[in-house]
Amino acid sequence: MSTQPLSSRFHLSLPTRSIFAVPDGAGVGIECRSGSVWVTLDRDPRDIVLAPGERFEGSEHRRMLVSALEASCITVSDAQPAAMPLPPPVRRRSPWRLLPLGLSPA
Repeated sequence: MSTQPLSSRFHLSLPTRSIFAVPDGAGVGIECRSGSVWVTLDRDPRDIVLAPGERFEGSEHRRMLVSALEASCITVSDAQPAAMPLPPPVRRRSPWRLLPLGLSPA
């Protein structure tokens, strides 16, 4: 019985100016096989441009967008398992409050 985690990997062809979205980029690897792609992460100021043979691996729980700068082929892999963060608690407000006007029903 193997104790190594299973990792998935697939190849994806992207036409020019198309976008591939990864909801949680933690542990997800992107390798450019042909063309060139621009990888962006939510709330990350870096510009990550990959040429053929270059690879980027996400390390934080953020949405990752892979934009094809030209017709490209990428390999997507989850190099290490990453736990999904818990969603923030939802604060519910009473529907009876009229906060913008500072009023409430009688």
